[in-house]
Amino acid sequence: MAGTTYYSTNNPALRVSFETALLTGMASNYGLYMISRKDIPILSRHRIEAMKGMTYARIAYEVLEPFLGREVPPARLRSLLEDAYDARKIPTVVQRVTGKTYIIWLTRGPTYSFKDYAARFFGRMLNFFLGERGLRRVVIVATSGDTGGAVADALFGLRNIDNIVFYPKGSISVGQRRQMTTLGDNVHAFEVNGDFDVCQALAKNILGDASFAINLFGDGERFTSANSISVGRLLPQAVYPFYAYSQIGTSTEPFIASIPSGNFGNMMGTVIARQMGLPVEKIICGVNENREFPDFLVSGTYTVRPSIKSPSSAMIVSHPSNLARLIDFYGGHMFDERDVSGGSVTKPGIIDRMPDMEAIRRDIVSLGISNARHYETMKDVYERYGIILDPHGAVGWAALDEYLEGRHDRPAVIYETADPGKFPEDVHRAIGVVPELPPGMKEQADLPERIYSIEAEPEHTPEGLKLSPAQVDEAKDAIRRIFAL
Repeated sequence: MAGTTYYSTNNPALRVSFETALLTGMASNYGLYMISRKDIPILSRHRIEAMKGMTYARIAYEVLEPFLGREVPPARLRSLLEDAYDARKIPTVVQRVTGKTYIIWLTRGPTYSFKDYAARFFGRMLNFFLGERGLRRVVIVATSGDTGGAVADALFGLRNIDNIVFYPKGSISVGQRRQMTTLGDNVHAFEVNGDFDVCQALAKNILGDASFAINLFGDGERFTSANSISVGRLLPQAVYPFYAYSQIGTSTEPFIASIPSGNFGNMMGTVIARQMGLPVEKIICGVNENREFPDFLVSGTYTVRPSIKSPSSAMIVSHPSNLARLIDFYGGHMFDERDVSGGSVTKPGIIDRMPDMEAIRRDIVSLGISNARHYETMKDVYERYGIILDPHGAVGWAALDEYLEGRHDRPAVIYETADPGKFPEDVHRAIGVVPELPPGMKEQADLPERIYSIEAEPEHTPEGLKLSPAQVDEAKDAIRRIFAL
């Protein structure tokens, strides 16, 4: 097969195109789609240096065209990326703070989260391939916060896509809810009586019910997902570090990337960028009190523990999905043991072939930041520099500061991943100031909402809430009504 190909981390022999990987979502044998390390395109030093002064959209083209150029006509790819990364809608700012330390603010897109970058690319690429095939898809997503808003906004108004988002009633902020419920058109937001696990189970139930799709649309493949492990959301995460490098004014020294990390997508994107030739000296993977990865780097033993609550809420992840890709990249193999009959995970994170641990430790440092230190860092940065960080950015800052031992004398970029205005209570606790609500969220506060309510009770079990048959039936009835119009 010509061009870059993708394989399942659990089935390397089967190779597919980007288009197939994007439309399929989950790879075979419950694996993740991955690119062989030797197949990752390498950009020349001259091409990387020429990025200085380019727009984000143009740099995205330079980085992604080697992956996609054989599947998407170059002019069309350029147009899609100009639309996805129109600086009027998603401005990207790199700010020098002190010494040689910078922050890249990935927080100024439509939903004020880094997830806008991957979601906008994913939506436009999916819409393009569907249009080429004359197909339509209903993208189903469950969300516990920012993902739903980012995906909904990215898919809003796209011709070949409808979007259904399930969110837990009372468990997300009003601002997060309104980012989904005020859009209308092809975005349909469902408020579910239950927690995120119930929403996730409902999404999987609908996604897996081909007979329902056939009865409703005459198309058993009409439902698809935009989950965070899609290769269509991984590739665009390799663009940030190239853009950051183009802005920090260094051509002689490599730089350090300090990344607040939850599901490891941003970190894996930066690993790919480094392999493409970007001069990244070290990748700092900052985590919160969920320290499975830093402990693994020290001991060589990977143990998944119950997750620990943290102010950096999007990083409350004890078993990052993209870790399987990182292990694969360094020559190992990780998988989740599953129940043979139902496919549910019985033992997560089994490594049956160890990666090159020496190489990982050489390239990556991982540091855990305590809950208390989140607030201490936010306070210190505000008092020293007048900059308000959100809890996730605070992890990136604290991890870099610890690594540099307080001496910010080497080129370094911290990824700031969410607008502080989305975390008013945490910011106020840290610095005594309530951050301003982002302007788009202010506007949405006054717009009418369209909410589909799943009011049926979930099942109450000793293990927690479970999706009930009545909830599935109620959701299917509502979906039938939507698409009967």
